[in-house]
Amino acid sequence: MGTWHKTGCVLCAQNCGLEVEVEDNRIVKVKGDKDNPRSQGYVCRKGLNIAYHQHHEDRLKYPLKRTDNGFERISWEQAIEEIAAKLKEIVDKNGPGSYAYMGGGGQGCHFEAASGVTLMKAIGSKYHYTALGQELTGQFWAHGRATGKQYKFTIPDEHNCDMLVGIGWNGMVSHQIPRAPIFLREFSKNPDKLLVIIDPRKSETAEVADIHLAIKPGTDALLTKAMIAIVINEGWIDEEYIKNHVTGYDEIKNWFIGFDAEAAVEFCDLDYEQVREVCRQLRIRKACYHPDLGVYMNRHSTLISYLEIILFTITGNFCVPGGNVIPGMLMPIVGHSDEREEKTWRTQATGYPALSAIFPPNVMPEEIMSGRPDRLRAVMCCQSNPLRSYADTTAYEEAFSKLELLVVCELAMTETAKFAHYVLPSKSGYESWDGTFFPWTWPGIYFQMRRPIVEPEGEQLEIGEIHMRIADKMGFIPDIPESLYAAAKENRLKFGMELMNFGKENPSALKSMPFIVSKTLGKEMGSGNKANLWAMLMAAPGSFKKCAVRAGFNKGPLMGEEIFNAIIEHPEGLWIGESDTENNFADLSTEDKKVNVYIPEMKDWLAEIETEKERTVIENNAEYPFILSSGRHISYNANTLMRNPAWNEGKRACTCIMNPADAEKYGLKDGDMVRVTTEAGSVEVELEVTEQTCRRYVMIPHGFGLEFQGSTYGVNANRLAKNTHRDRFAGTPFHRYIPCRVEPVK
Repeated sequence: MGTWHKTGCVLCAQNCGLEVEVEDNRIVKVKGDKDNPRSQGYVCRKGLNIAYHQHHEDRLKYPLKRTDNGFERISWEQAIEEIAAKLKEIVDKNGPGSYAYMGGGGQGCHFEAASGVTLMKAIGSKYHYTALGQELTGQFWAHGRATGKQYKFTIPDEHNCDMLVGIGWNGMVSHQIPRAPIFLREFSKNPDKLLVIIDPRKSETAEVADIHLAIKPGTDALLTKAMIAIVINEGWIDEEYIKNHVTGYDEIKNWFIGFDAEAAVEFCDLDYEQVREVCRQLRIRKACYHPDLGVYMNRHSTLISYLEIILFTITGNFCVPGGNVIPGMLMPIVGHSDEREEKTWRTQATGYPALSAIFPPNVMPEEIMSGRPDRLRAVMCCQSNPLRSYADTTAYEEAFSKLELLVVCELAMTETAKFAHYVLPSKSGYESWDGTFFPWTWPGIYFQMRRPIVEPEGEQLEIGEIHMRIADKMGFIPDIPESLYAAAKENRLKFGMELMNFGKENPSALKSMPFIVSKTLGKEMGSGNKANLWAMLMAAPGSFKKCAVRAGFNKGPLMGEEIFNAIIEHPEGLWIGESDTENNFADLSTEDKKVNVYIPEMKDWLAEIETEKERTVIENNAEYPFILSSGRHISYNANTLMRNPAWNEGKRACTCIMNPADAEKYGLKDGDMVRVTTEAGSVEVELEVTEQTCRRYVMIPHGFGLEFQGSTYGVNANRLAKNTHRDRFAGTPFHRYIPCRVEPVK
């Protein structure tokens, strides 16, 4: 018999609670943790299979260096010394803009982000590339203009609403809210609730919806503009709400008056009266919306995010119970950056500004390959695997082969690691103290600090420790007085006082604070991540402290210590804060504490969204008659985190789905091998004929094409996505709208 531990899943952003049995240092059984206050025992098949994530033959154990004879094992001392020297040489010669950090902790290990960004800033760079820059920055930017800060985006208050609109969201499979399948089934069966799903195909979520708006692929901006026009022209705006809580309505209303909404809805392949009724319901119900990748990775992505804010604001559903609300948070998952300010960095070759203080991965290949003197030359890539996770694998392969220094910190020998000059083994989410800061709940603020439940079988380190060692070798960490080390050994409160005094006497040391905490308190705790959690709580902002008091914690100088102890005492996780449910408007950072719906930069873009213009773009592509959705959510995919295909043994996991009518038209049948070709490339994949997709819309799941033990499992959908096919403002890829053709493999 083994020992049972409480932990959490690291395979998606919901991080459901798990109970795990460990025997002989291996995970042998997994079940949902009923004590977890957020997931309450729910877990999907991915979480039940985390043993395949933790234990497999391709796990990295020792630092590796690429040589003419392949990868060779080296010591940590040699790795750190050589990386620091090469990085310093590149930056000294070419400037800090020649370095980029790609990472942020992925789905389960966010503490890496603090150390990665700290090292990046110490070098003098601001080039931080993350997966959020592939999905959410357009949404964050639009919310930043509406709420005042880009990290103050909204989430749906689904438990208090009586109308939930899912837009490009298949929550029954992709989750994105706690216990999503259970919640959606209960919601759809409630006669007082209304579930509306906007999706081209009859997805698993559309199947349980009250209303399914089966929109034509790529017409989301046209439909949302039409819905706003309907609300305004029918007089369904909430005038009292707008008067009290909205700025800029008078400036935008004429953008929609006179728009032919009926023609637009007809082109979207929808019934006008049904869409009109949905608009009416938005006005009379407590309504919220849940967008997902069907919006974030589609044509006009940033504009759609803006239009959704307008639609739900003018109907009185923004920052109110049951609407879309700004969640409370311990630590924002992104920063704030204003592209209108000169100090905001842009990419050198492509000119994209930092949004939420991060850059879009789509442009990195061009930034490396530009040939400019100020091009990217050195990249530290942590828990990202862009050669499978990001658009245009071919472009990334070419670009990464040209880097002067590529350092990869990973669990396994990934496709990206094989291009690296140095591969550094990191601890997994089950070998280290770590957690996430996803703010996907309301009003409670949930946090779980996972603790080690298995021992590393090698020389793996926390990624924060790797960053710290490189920073130390490069001379970025100031001399630390012995009194600070001594205080760390004595007790945390004395350490806190010594740390505060050290910061006052050495203001420049504040820039290296995560490293200083790791070297001192982290050494005593056995984990830099754990020590930095304590430091974070001790220095938490006042906005969070108010939430913590509402959750029952005592106000005062020892609040951080109290919360830290509570987190450590509750391995299942706990609610550490509660937002003010009566006044979400107080969380706005706009000067007048009102929602700002006027964004002048969007005016010309919105003017382009006309039915005939959209018809010209969407319907005239004889070379590529199909639209590919590259990244179908199914229970068999988990990005690149499940590298051993044995977890899907016997499953039909990686296919291209096609509507039966299209299959008949092109002489194809279920089980055929087909070649899917786009501007970016082509793959050969098994065809699955099913009613689960609509005409002219084919789908391939993400998270496949992984190389494991010398074999490749499934196809890499990112080989088909062109990195230059991206949102004009945020640079997010069009994964959900890729023109393609499908042909039989002869």
